[in-house]
Amino acid sequence: MQISDFITRPIRGYRTAVGFLDQIVGSFSTGADGNPTVAMMDASFAHEGLPWRYVNCEVPAEALAAAVAGAAAMGWRGFNCSIPHKQTVIGLLDALAPAAEVCHAVNCVVTEPDGRSIGHNTDGRGFLDSLIEKLDPVGSRVLLIGSGGAAHAIAAELALAGAGSVAVTSRNAATGASLVELVNGVTAGAGRFVDWPWGSDPIAVPDDVDVVVQATPVGMTPNDSETVPVDWDNAGADTIAADVVINPPRTRFLVEAEAAGAVILDGTGMLVNQAAENIRLWAGVDVDRSVLRSALEATF
Repeated sequence: MQISDFITRPIRGYRTAVGFLDQIVGSFSTGADGNPTVAMMDASFAHEGLPWRYVNCEVPAEALAAAVAGAAAMGWRGFNCSIPHKQTVIGLLDALAPAAEVCHAVNCVVTEPDGRSIGHNTDGRGFLDSLIEKLDPVGSRVLLIGSGGAAHAIAAELALAGAGSVAVTSRNAATGASLVELVNGVTAGAGRFVDWPWGSDPIAVPDDVDVVVQATPVGMTPNDSETVPVDWDNAGADTIAADVVINPPRTRFLVEAEAAGAVILDGTGMLVNQAAENIRLWAGVDVDRSVLRSALEATF
């Protein structure tokens, strides 16, 4: 057996002036095995000639503080946070960027040159950049399902972009009400809470809604047979159904929405856009987003 048999990832872009010490970033989440971000990031780093590595880590809630401390000790340049850490990580950071402060959720942490850890949120911006390809958000009427970290980020960006109304429904009435307060704090009255006991009748989409956003992890691999029950009978012909789940790209929610005549928007565009923004925050480089998209599509 040769040494090359042990190499599972190619050595990329090493230069004598740089040496053999990569810059490290990564992701902390529970259910990390279904996260394809590492494929996108490594492809982008290689394309841009950056000696960086992205490490996908399974981190349970009780180990988050240790993981954050370990990343700092090892000189990581930052990391992503996904379920269930987007809000609990805030107490472990030194400061929040404005977008993260507004939505009170963090999905990207940047270690500044002075060692301070700054929490950012690129989820909402990634979603908005994806939505703009299909709809001008100004004055749009949105039904947002869920009230977790992704929902907060999306609601904040929609409100800042001038959405006409954001109706929120969630199995957690307390966090749902909090999210409505966030929207109203930005838009002075555009947010409202829709009471819908999950597990009872499907939620009916009003005929005046432009966008329905499924912002929960329901339907994510390995539970891709699950879906949030939605009644699309009264939805308009140009209603957009968007899902934040990226694995699988075509969730049951989207399949059912498309069968009912809705225009669908999967989570891949959101993931590509926020990944590009994450790299810009970490490395100061505006990367080619087509490389990120191609790598993501190849994983599926």
